[in-house]
Amino acid sequence: MIRTRRAFDPRSIKLVIFDLDGTLIDSRLDLVHSVNAALRHIGRPGLPDDVIASYVGDGAPILIQRALGGETVDDAVVRQGLQFFLSYYREHKLDHTTVYEGVQESLEAIQHASNGVPRKMAVLSNKPVVPSRAIVEALGLGQFFIQIYGGNSFATKKPDPEGARKLLEEVGVRPEEAVIVGDSHVDVETGRNAGLWTIGVNYGFAPHTLLDEPPDVLIETPRELAEVFNEERPKEAG
Repeated sequence: MIRTRRAFDPRSIKLVIFDLDGTLIDSRLDLVHSVNAALRHIGRPGLPDDVIASYVGDGAPILIQRALGGETVDDAVVRQGLQFFLSYYREHKLDHTTVYEGVQESLEAIQHASNGVPRKMAVLSNKPVVPSRAIVEALGLGQFFIQIYGGNSFATKKPDPEGARKLLEEVGVRPEEAVIVGDSHVDVETGRNAGLWTIGVNYGFAPHTLLDEPPDVLIETPRELAEVFNEERPKEAG
């Protein structure tokens, strides 16, 4: 079910920016396994899958810091854990990761705007850029995106608007002509900080965070992404 707080005209949207983990791809198991491998490496007990998944969204350094117990953890321990995590994840990033069912069909539908001018689409993730691009290409999604930026592509990460503003500049569109799609409050805040429309997805890693930062549009399934851009769909708030 699509829930709308603030409706936008899909005909006006020229750029769609997507989060990666929990939005386009289900990378939960590979992230969980990599975090627990890092914890074991430094002599810490592993954590439940749900707990680790709830830590995803703010980039690898914050993910490891949270897994180790938060801000009170010694920086050297965090660096050790992060180094092992990145090395392990580099080798195991595609062991279990898949594209969510319905995502590819929705990307195809979104790309083909009714005015005959294809919409531009991009990825803006807080995951490091090299594995982000490798995963997108390996899973057959590279054809859809004009650009893929990661958490180390800029001096700042989401929810700072730097990455989103760079994409607006590259495509040459105004903020009100763009929308960001993501599974957590980080993406909603990014959109608001950059002046974009926002779509939240309830099937990802952190849907509970969307309660505190409600997006303009909230969807339950990947296939509903295409419906949001259907110009015939009623736009009443709900």
